[in-house]
Parts: sequence; C-alpha cells; structure tokens
Amino acid sequence: MTMATARRHIKLQHLEILCAVAQRGSMGKAAKQLAVSQPVISKAITELEHRLAVQLFDRSPQGVEPTNYCRALLKRTVALLDDVDAAVQEIRFLGDPNSGELRIGSTEPLLAGIVAAAVESLWRDYPRVALHTIQADTATLLNRDLPERRVELAVIPIIGTKLRDDLEATKLYDDFWHVVAGADNPLVRRRKLTLADIADEPWCATPLDTTIGSLLIQAFRVEGLPPPRLRFSSVMSPMLVTRLLQQNRMLAVIADSLLSHFYAGRMPVKKLPVALRAPPFGVALVRLKNRGLTPVGEIFMQCAREVAKPLADRTIRKHG
Repeated sequence: MTMATARRHIKLQHLEILCAVAQRGSMGKAAKQLAVSQPVISKAITELEHRLAVQLFDRSPQGVEPTNYCRALLKRTVALLDDVDAAVQEIRFLGDPNSGELRIGSTEPLLAGIVAAAVESLWRDYPRVALHTIQADTATLLNRDLPERRVELAVIPIIGTKLRDDLEATKLYDDFWHVVAGADNPLVRRRKLTLADIADEPWCATPLDTTIGSLLIQAFRVEGLPPPRLRFSSVMSPMLVTRLLQQNRMLAVIADSLLSHFYAGRMPVKKLPVALRAPPFGVALVRLKNRGLTPVGEIFMQCAREVAKPLADRTIRKHG
C-alpha cells in the first residue's frame, strides 16, 4: 500500500480502536470501553491488518498481545490522536474560552501548593475550564505520563534530574525544607536544637529511596548521622502532615513554599530551631518537546509563572 492509499483508507476510528485493544488486551474489553459491539472491534482490526499487510496482534484464548508492527504503529498513533484532540480543543476554545480542559500531573505536595494556586488564578478568568489531575511520583510522570501523553504538563521537583531528550523544563522557583512539629510538641519550646537532638524522634517523610527523599538522607549524613527511621513513609499532603504531627507527636520536613507562602498561618505546626543542611530543590513545569500546548495549557503556564514569582524573587533576594 502506498502512503497516499494508506491515508485514504486508514481512518481515525481504526486507530482509536487499535489503541483501545492494545490498552485493554482484549477485543471484548475494548468494545466495552468504546461502547460498541465486539464484531465492530474485530472488523476494524482485521481491516487495518489487511490494509497494512501485517499482523498487528497475536491472538490467544487469554486475549491479544501487540506485535512489533503494532507497537511501531501505536508509537505514532497515540501522538496523532492526541494532536487531533488538541486541535479540537483549540477550535472549541476559540468559540468559547470557557470550554477548554487541561490534564496536569504532579506530586501531592505540589498539587496542594503551586498547582492549586495556579488553577485558582486561571479560574478567575476562565471559571468553567475543566482541570484533570494525575497524582504520581516524579519518575512516573517523567517516564510514563508525559511521554504517553496522559498529561499535557507536569509540575515536579527537580533535583539534579537529567531529563529525557524528548522533554523540556521551565523552572518556576527553588524550594527548601524546614523541620516542623505539632504546636503542642514539647520540642517547640526549645530555643536551640541540633539534628542529633531529634534524630531518634518519630519522623514522617517522603520515602527515603525517592529522589526527593534522598535529600533528608544527605542532611543527616552531613551531620555524621544515619538516616532517620520513618514511622510513617509516604508522599503527603500538608493536611496529612498536620494530622500526623498533631496526634502522634511526630516530626516532619515541610517545603518553605507551603509553610511560608501557600499555607502561611494556616498550618498548626511550628518550625523547630534546627539547621537542616539539605540542598535546595527546583520546582519546574515539564512538557514534551515539539508538542504544541493547548490554549488552556498556555494560560496555565502563564498563571503558574505569575503565582511562582514571589517565590522566585525570594530565591534571588536570598542569594543576591
């Protein structure tokens, strides 16, 4: 089949069905996902295989498995369907600026901080725009959700991270940690503390085997101390950290952007007078290179930069 013939005979419906079958691993499950009958799915896959003169799936009683031909086609198909969706969104946005939508990925602390603030800023001018968020760790967002176009933008911490060649980052600001305790913890009455004084206290923090969690290991090692034993290990929202500190007398580290800016005066926790020599980390917007953003994506980036400006200026003043 020539390229011109392929363009005439391969329809977007064929490609949408191809993606659904590959994702679900079954023509029956793909039929349910797309709300069509299974014969429609089978016919579309058979037509596509006939027109390309290759076998796209290996069939078995357990389901179907994509062949190498199918994987090659899927690699381009996901991007193609995503571009079609983006074009439709752009047309709708031109007709009604409140009709747009955006898919964003981020970690839970950043969703509660910079992402929520940028969304609130966007909604002031575009109150009916729909935002869909995916909460995941940095590695998942960079290696799965962005490349597979599950999200248009990701807001993540950057700690000496070398991005994939197909990604680009826009740094918003630098952040750093404070050691905090619940307001009723006896340690908050101390005027001076060292990390050694609190090393054996119960801690809650991001898992230490993650990139962001490794900063806490570095802070302890600088003081010649082993890493703290975490009683509760998770990527946590500010509200969960507050609850753990209030009810369980734990210690935690909280980003300055949350404690002093986004939730200033609203978290019943106290900074402890202890120097934590953990290196700062950047917070960045990451997107696929050479992928045009939707109008809502562009507006969100602008809102995020505006919301982050006081934090970026704080860094300039600190090091200026």
